[in-house]
Amino acid sequence: MAKDKTLEDLFYETLKDIYYAERQIVKALPKMARGAQDPKLKAAFETHKEETEGQIERLKQVFELIGKRAQGKTCDAIEGILSEGEEILEEFKGTSALDAGLLAAAQAVEHYEISRYGTLRTWATELGLKDVAKLLDETLAEESKTDEALSALAQSTVNAAAKKAA
Repeated sequence: MAKDKTLEDLFYETLKDIYYAERQIVKALPKMARGAQDPKLKAAFETHKEETEGQIERLKQVFELIGKRAQGKTCDAIEGILSEGEEILEEFKGTSALDAGLLAAAQAVEHYEISRYGTLRTWATELGLKDVAKLLDETLAEESKTDEALSALAQSTVNAAAKKAA
């Protein structure tokens, strides 16, 4: 008979998923920054790379707190989202719509992360892992702030620049 899977098991598997995702994101952000034409968008990608490196360190602390080795497992969702970003870089290179596409791809990443961190924080709380929940909540707040900043950038300049050139 198969072992019954618990919320702890689900938490650990999802933690490995987001750890993998963050490590892929930190590799993708420099490419996005190089591709971005708008200086503010380029700076946002560079800033988020530094923030993501801190989030990876925070995840390592979470693994330590639950007594597990920090390891990732392939996350098909983030692979797909990042692949879409690569497509945008190739298909819209040199066009006025490139930045709007890159920004949209970045927000897809942020929304994925917000979903994962929100779930993990809730489960950590349910499991009585207060210190873990606090670390995850810190990252969730950063991801939400980044998403809001990207939305503001889209609305203030990036989308208008893409439309104006059309």
